[in-house]
Amino acid sequence: MLPRLYTIMSAGLHPTPLAVDIAPKSRIGSVDLIRGAVMILMAIDHVRVYSGVPAGGPTPGVFFTRWITHFCAPAFLFLAGTSIFLFARKHAGVSRYLLIRGIWLIFLEFTFLRVAWTFNFDFMHYEMAGVIWVIVCCMILMAGLVKLPLPLVGSVAVVIVAAHNLMDSHMGKLLDGLDGTPLSAIWKIFYVGFFAGPIQFGPNGPNLIVLYSIIPWIGVMAAGYAFGKILTLDPAQRNRLCLTIGLSAIALFLVLRGFNLYGDPRPWHAAAQGRNGAPPMPALLAFLNTTKYPASLSFLLMTLGPIIALIPALEGLSGAVVRGITVFGRVPFFFYMLHIPLIHALALVVSKVRLGVVSPWLFANHPMGNPEPPEGYVWSLPLLYLIWGIAIVLLYPACRWFAALKARKSDWWLQYL
Repeated sequence: MLPRLYTIMSAGLHPTPLAVDIAPKSRIGSVDLIRGAVMILMAIDHVRVYSGVPAGGPTPGVFFTRWITHFCAPAFLFLAGTSIFLFARKHAGVSRYLLIRGIWLIFLEFTFLRVAWTFNFDFMHYEMAGVIWVIVCCMILMAGLVKLPLPLVGSVAVVIVAAHNLMDSHMGKLLDGLDGTPLSAIWKIFYVGFFAGPIQFGPNGPNLIVLYSIIPWIGVMAAGYAFGKILTLDPAQRNRLCLTIGLSAIALFLVLRGFNLYGDPRPWHAAAQGRNGAPPMPALLAFLNTTKYPASLSFLLMTLGPIIALIPALEGLSGAVVRGITVFGRVPFFFYMLHIPLIHALALVVSKVRLGVVSPWLFANHPMGNPEPPEGYVWSLPLLYLIWGIAIVLLYPACRWFAALKARKSDWWLQYL
């Protein structure tokens, strides 16, 4: 199955110049629609951060509130790679652009976005390498990969995504005493992530919590880059390949996960039986509860398969709802920059209304490393979804304005937002 998937992804891929004279006639509607949908879904999880609702659990409501947002990061990274491919077809100097934009975004991640998440200025004791961080790291690596032949980039992507779980059986030994080795920071940045604790720069900080490790996400972005070639094919061939790739990924997930053959360090039947002192989880939830940090092969097949398979069905859709969702997909980073401080501010309002005071917990470090919410603080799921809906409605006018601005103007600085 896996060799078949690789063959499909490599079909029709040939080395492509970094710039060509003829630009695409229009944007690819399904890409903007998917990107907009995952931006909206992402906001659910970020409202959840300030609601005090746990990140998953044994009850369907809490579990799927978290699970549905698992599609966001894979779509971000995969479609970011696709966007790099499409950008390179009509622009020269793509490597330089990726490096400059990467430096700019990482500055915003550790300044503006860090304050937006926490509403505090304790930079010395808390920094988080989140999804923007890993996008930046992967963009910088892509600045070199775009110089390679496209089939080679696709091959590298498949190997990283498919083979990184070979480390699963060695993870315990790797984590044991990792902080005592000079390469501990490199391991945390590239693969281990936050499980081995934060990276500490000096005895008194600052501390860096690596939420998203570079592996396997560079493989996801590189796969999206190779996938960009498929999106430039004629509609019939493109749709056929999208369906084949997407459905093959779903089938591979069902086989690997169903029989616990490979691809995830946590067998689903162990969670269903409640081993190691954990409460038992319903079988379906345990089956879907794949590992996100670092993202396992099962996690990526489960999320990217449906996204790719849906592209033919989404292409050509119209209507008010589709247009509204697409607006967010055309300005994803602008949306991201606005939605975190807005959601955080709405949480302050909710706290004042419900409790009579603004809880100090809302000024702790979020979304990682924060203490448990105080007693009586946790929101109900209906309240969580209400605040999510309010946030999306409030964000729409600003995103529509900025999307229109980008459509009217081609100023260089707009490329960096």
